[in-house]
Amino acid sequence: PALTKNQALVLGVLQRAEQPLSAYTILDRLRDNGFRAPLQVYRALDKLLESGSVHRLESINAFIACAHPQDSCCSHGLVAFAICNTCGNVTEFHDHTIEDRLQGWSAGKGFKAEKTTIEIRGLCAECA
Repeated sequence: PALTKNQALVLGVLQRAEQPLSAYTILDRLRDNGFRAPLQVYRALDKLLESGSVHRLESINAFIACAHPQDSCCSHGLVAFAICNTCGNVTEFHDHTIEDRLQGWSAGKGFKAEKTTIEIRGLCAECA
């Protein structure tokens, strides 16, 4: 589905960002584009999250554009991130072995997983 104007603007800000952004930082960057209220940002983010174009980093309450949107593997399955505590660098990665193990566990327990996000906090190679 085509993006609305607001969704395209929010996605553009995230794609150009060096680091994950909070909804309020996104709002500040889009004020010149007519954004006035956080609800405008949150509505756009909800749809972008739903489509897999954007991911939410729970531990830092921020959003990041999907690193590989052309791959459907992470749109609604497992998404993993390594987040540097020092510089804030975030690396998105996908590991089919981890995903298979978690799916196996879920199936064995009769648990229906809807979304799995793994966040590894630590130091990137530059900061270590």
